[in-house]
Amino acid sequence: MPLSRQFFSHRLLWLSLLLSLGIGALFARAIWTIRNDEWSYASQSNANLVRTLEQGLSWTLDSFDKSLEGVAREVSRPEVWALPPDLRARVVFDNSLRVGGAGDVWVLNAQGNVVLESGSSAPSNVSFVDRDYFVAFKSGGHQGVFIGRPVPSRVTGLNILPVARAYYHADGSFAGVVVGAVRLSVFNELFGSLDMGPQSGVNLFRNDGVVIMRFPYGDADVGRSLAGTPNMLRFQQEGSGSFVGTAAIDGVKRLYAFRPVGRYPLIINVAQSADSILAKWTRSAWILGGFALLLMVSCVGLAALFVRELVLRQQVSARLAETEHDLRTTLDNVPSMIAYWDASMHNRFANRAALEEFGTYPVPVRGRHISELLSETRYAASKPYYDLALAGAPQRFERTDQNPKGQPRHSIVSYLPDADARGVVTGLFVQVTDITERKRMENELFDEKERVRLTLQAIGDAVVCSDAKGMVTYLNPVAERLTGWQAFDAAGRRIDEVVVLRSPDNDSVLASSLLVAIQTGKVSGSVRGVLVHRTSGQRFQVDKTSSPITDRHGAVTGAVAVLRDVTESVVMAERMAHLAQYDALTDLPNRVLLQDRAQLAISQARRDGKCLAVMYLDLDGFKDVNDSLGHDVGDLLLVQFAQRLKAAVRASDTVCRQGGDEFVVLLPGLDGAEAACQVAGKILASCDAPFALAGRFLQVGLSGGIALFPQHGDTFDALSRHADSAMYAAKRGGRMRFMLYQGPDAEPEVVLAAVEAGQDP
Repeated sequence: MPLSRQFFSHRLLWLSLLLSLGIGALFARAIWTIRNDEWSYASQSNANLVRTLEQGLSWTLDSFDKSLEGVAREVSRPEVWALPPDLRARVVFDNSLRVGGAGDVWVLNAQGNVVLESGSSAPSNVSFVDRDYFVAFKSGGHQGVFIGRPVPSRVTGLNILPVARAYYHADGSFAGVVVGAVRLSVFNELFGSLDMGPQSGVNLFRNDGVVIMRFPYGDADVGRSLAGTPNMLRFQQEGSGSFVGTAAIDGVKRLYAFRPVGRYPLIINVAQSADSILAKWTRSAWILGGFALLLMVSCVGLAALFVRELVLRQQVSARLAETEHDLRTTLDNVPSMIAYWDASMHNRFANRAALEEFGTYPVPVRGRHISELLSETRYAASKPYYDLALAGAPQRFERTDQNPKGQPRHSIVSYLPDADARGVVTGLFVQVTDITERKRMENELFDEKERVRLTLQAIGDAVVCSDAKGMVTYLNPVAERLTGWQAFDAAGRRIDEVVVLRSPDNDSVLASSLLVAIQTGKVSGSVRGVLVHRTSGQRFQVDKTSSPITDRHGAVTGAVAVLRDVTESVVMAERMAHLAQYDALTDLPNRVLLQDRAQLAISQARRDGKCLAVMYLDLDGFKDVNDSLGHDVGDLLLVQFAQRLKAAVRASDTVCRQGGDEFVVLLPGLDGAEAACQVAGKILASCDAPFALAGRFLQVGLSGGIALFPQHGDTFDALSRHADSAMYAAKRGGRMRFMLYQGPDAEPEVVLAAVEAGQDP
C-alpha cells in the first residue's frame, strides 16, 4: 500500500475517534438534562401533593377543634352543671363532631379528674393530671388548642392523638380541660391512596420534633422525638419549602417537601427517596449510554472497515476488468445491437453488432455523440424517444427502415432508463433486434386470422368451436353475449359446461348435439332449447345446429355449433297469443276468453246441478273523469278498479273487461243467489276507498246487474243480456247498487241493501 494512502487511513481513524468522543459528549449532556427534568418534575409534584394533604389534614383538625370549642363553651356555663347527669351529657356533647376517626371526648376538672365522658353516662375514675396538655393549661402558659403527644388508647391499644382545649369559670379562673382523641389510623386512611415508590412516604411531626405518624412505615416511630436533627431543624427554621436530605431514622436520602398544618403546631412533609425519583431516569440513562457506546464503537468500526475496503478496492478493480472483458465478449456475440448512452447521449458502450450498424467496426465509438453516428433523418425520428426515456419513461416500439441492401427491415427498439438511487436518469440502455422474418410470418398469419375473425363476427348467429375432445376453442361475440362466457375464459372447458341447452317444456338438460356430431361425424339437425346466461340468468330461446370438422384424411378434429337466437320471435308469438285473449290495458280476460270459460262453466254447472252468475258492472261518472282529467287518468282509474275487482272475487272466478268502463264477472260453482249477492257486496265495498289519481283522491262508484243460471237463461248470451238489463236498471235506480234480474215482465230487484244487512235477497 502506498505511503500516502496509509497516512490518509490513519487520519480517518483519528477523525472517527474524535467523532465518537463528540457523540459520547452529546449523549452525556442529554442524559444529565433528562435527570434535571425528572428531579424538577418530582419537586413540583411533591410540593403540590404536600399542599393538598395539608389542606385535607387542616380541614379534619378544624372540624374536630370546633367540636371541642362547643363542648368547652357548654361546660363553662354554671347552669349546665345544675342539670341532671343524663341531660347534662346530652347538652354538653351534642356539639361534638361525629366524624370518622374521632374518639371519645373527656371533660377534666381543675384537678385533672374525668367529670364527664362522651362514651359513658358514668365518668371513668381516671386522672389525666400528668398529661402534657393538662400541665400546659394548668400552668397558664398555653392558650387555644393544644396538640398532645400521641399515646396508646387505654381501650383499643391503638395510637391516638390528643387534642385539648381549656375551659374557665365565669371569673376567668382555670376550670379544667376538654380533651378529645383522634385515632392515628384516620391519617393512614387519608394517605392510603399514595404510592410514591419504595422508601417514600408522608410524615407528620409536632413543631417540637415529636413524630406523630409515618406513612407507610407503621407505628414503630410514633412518639419519638427528632428534635435537633438536621432535617427537623430545617423544618422548624424554614417553615415550608423543599430540600434534599438524609433521614435520621433510616439514613435514606430523600427529597422533602414540607409545610405547616394550618394554625396547628404540626409539620407535614412528603418524603420521596432519591432512588424512586431517579429510577426511570436510571433505566433511560443505561439505554442511552449503551446506545451512545454502540454509536461510538460503530463509528470507529466503520472507519476501520473503510480502510480495509481501500485495500480490497484494487483487487475488485482487477476482477471488474476481467468481468468487463467477459461481458463484452458475450455481448459482441449477441445478434442484437446493444449500446449504452449517458444522459448527454454520448456513447459509453457498443457491442459488435452496433458498431457494424454504425459502420465503424472495429473502431470503438466511446465518447461520441449519437448524432455523429446516425443520419440526420434517423436521428430526428429517434430523438423524441430518447427524450422520453431520459425523462424516466421506458420506450419499446417497432421500427421499420431499410437494410444496407435497400430492403425493408423491421426491428424492435428498447430504450431503458438507467436511474441512480435518487431517481435521476444517468443514461440509457439501447437494444435493437431484427424481427424482419418473424414480422413476415406474423403478417401472413394475421391476414388469415383476420379473414376468419371478420367472417365469424359478421355472422348474426352465435358460433362455438371445439376440439375433438369437446373442449371449447372459440366463441364469437354473439356466443359470448348469449352464454355469458368470455372467449378466453371458456377456452379449454367442456362444451356441455359452456353451452347448456334446456328443454322449453320441463327445463331438463338436453344432450349436447355438438358432442353427438363429434362422435358420429355427421351433421346434427336443428334443436330448439333454452340457453341460460351464465351470470345474469337471462334465458334465451335458441335453435342449435352442430357440424363436425374433419381434416383432409376425414378424421374428426373438432366441431362447430351455430345457435340462432329466436327469443324475440317466440316472445312475440306468445305476446300475440296473449293479446288475443286478454285486454291490453288491464290484462284482464277479454270477451273471447270469457265466452270460452263461460261455456265450460255452464257445462260443468249442468253436470253438477250447480248455479252460476254473470255480473255486468259499470263505473259511475267515468265519462266525467275522462273529460275533466284526461284519458290517461281514466286509464289509470280502469287499471286500479280492475285490481280491486280481482281482489274481491275468488281465484276461480273470471273478471273480464267488456270495453270502456264496462266489466263482466263470471262466478261459477255457486249454490244460489245468496253467494252471488255476497260477492256483489265485496265488489261494492272495494269502491269505498277513494282512488289516487293524478295527485288527488276521487270517490268513484259503480252500478251492477246479476243474472243466474239456470233461472235467467241457459246460454251465456242470454245471461249477458239479462245481466246487462239489470245493470242499466241499477243506473236508473240511483247507482251505487246491484240489481238482480227477475224476468222479462218484472223489474230487477235491488240487492245492495240486502247484502249490506246480511239478509237474503
